[in-house]
Amino acid sequence: MTATYEPDETQAAFDRIIERHDRIEPRDAMPEKYRATLVRQIAQHAHSEIIGMQPEGNWLTRAPSLRRKAILLAKVQDEAGHGLYLYSAAETLGVSRQELTEKLIAGTQKYSSIFNYPTLSYADVGTIGWLVDGAAICNQVPLCRTSYGPYGRSMIRICKEESFHQRQGYELLATMMRGTPAQQEMVQESVDRFWWPALMMFGPPDADSPNTEQSMAWGIKRDTNDELRQKFVDMSVPQAERLGVTLPDPDLRWNAERGHHDFGQPDWDEFMAVVKGGGPCSAQRIAHRRKAHEDGAWVREAASAYAAKERQP
Repeated sequence: MTATYEPDETQAAFDRIIERHDRIEPRDAMPEKYRATLVRQIAQHAHSEIIGMQPEGNWLTRAPSLRRKAILLAKVQDEAGHGLYLYSAAETLGVSRQELTEKLIAGTQKYSSIFNYPTLSYADVGTIGWLVDGAAICNQVPLCRTSYGPYGRSMIRICKEESFHQRQGYELLATMMRGTPAQQEMVQESVDRFWWPALMMFGPPDADSPNTEQSMAWGIKRDTNDELRQKFVDMSVPQAERLGVTLPDPDLRWNAERGHHDFGQPDWDEFMAVVKGGGPCSAQRIAHRRKAHEDGAWVREAASAYAAKERQP
């Protein structure tokens, strides 16, 4: 249960914890805006893990071997677990998993824009692992040090598993790039489609981000959107060279003076359209999640009835 005090006392106690770079725990007093920001961010993160099962789950029955099917099944299962960790972290802020799910289905809470794009070939399974999970790692490792304790602790295991997912994706693409010309073309085509949406995963440029400055001040975020995007590009370029794929950015080049790669900007109009529900698969993703929620109603009802029975003397 989140503690509550008089407004001045709440703010003073909260500020002292943030200034010491300590953790805010559920028992601590916190400003309502801090709590609301955490609910929004953790819910979006949890929804992304759950919705993110769909694009790769699309290939579970079509994986080319039993080994690849087992790998993909394990990964999708991991994503479900990540969502559960994060919903549990959000519940410590006084919101229920049911409430968050209903807001997702109603379209009043968002998830990562990347999952509104289709997986058109099996190479996309590898590209999602390499680029999408790679971007997630850049974004999420700093969250292990976020100022809210339950969120930061949940991220430790999530980041370990996401790192493994990234290596799995890279290994799949490396295997395909040692294969036939058709397989190599499939990988390049997949990278061409996912590169720019992966860059969008970090959110809009800092100048256009409405939440970054305050989240940084509260210690929720440790890096800005543009800092994380730069880190991801610098990490991905040498990996692409080793794979033998070309990143689809004519402006991409090493800048010796900055010590970083220069790169072009994604189509931010496209990003905003996708965020607002206009992505290629936006309606499909929510419809699928809504149906799964409705189909699982009897399970929730049975579990509640059993729990009630167990509580009876």
